Amino acid sequence: FPTDRTTEIGQLISSYLGREKNLEDHTIHLLFSANRWERVPMMKEKLHQGITVVVDRYAFSGVAFTSAKGNFCLDWCKQPDVGLPKPDLILFLQLSPEAASERGNFGHERYETSSFQEKVLQSFCSLMEDKTLNWKTVDASKSIEDLHREIKSIAEETMQEVQNKPLEELWK
Repeated sequence: FPTDRTTEIGQLISSYLGREKNLEDHTIHLLFSANRWERVPMMKEKLHQGITVVVDRYAFSGVAFTSAKGNFCLDWCKQPDVGLPKPDLILFLQLSPEAASERGNFGHERYETSSFQEKVLQSFCSLMEDKTLNWKTVDASKSIEDLHREIKSIAEETMQEVQNKPLEELWK
């Protein structure tokens, strides 16, 4: 589940990211969170059915991007997401800003500048200090095949470890 750009909130986010619309920084942060909350009932339903849910960018991404703007603290940025389903595993695909900028479409959306990405990385590093969360860093400069193999292995191992664990809430 990436950001759902089909809802009204998602369409607003999409127009903001595409630089078609300007929104105040607090507003866009809260809209991203609201978009995640829109998906919670479906996520919980899938999880209760025993289905593994994979999310592309979650609360941590929103917190890292907003806090990188400089006039926001991590704690304020986390608050709208308190109570979301807590992930059993968070994979951080690490890639240097130089390598990221060489990939297709870099720079097309807001926030896709190397200097801003450096600040985002610093915010992610702060988030990874939270030992109540299961962070795993993966080298994203590997070949797609090697990266896939490593992610699959980590995911399968985690799924085995947590299969009988109850659903927890994030940052509670």
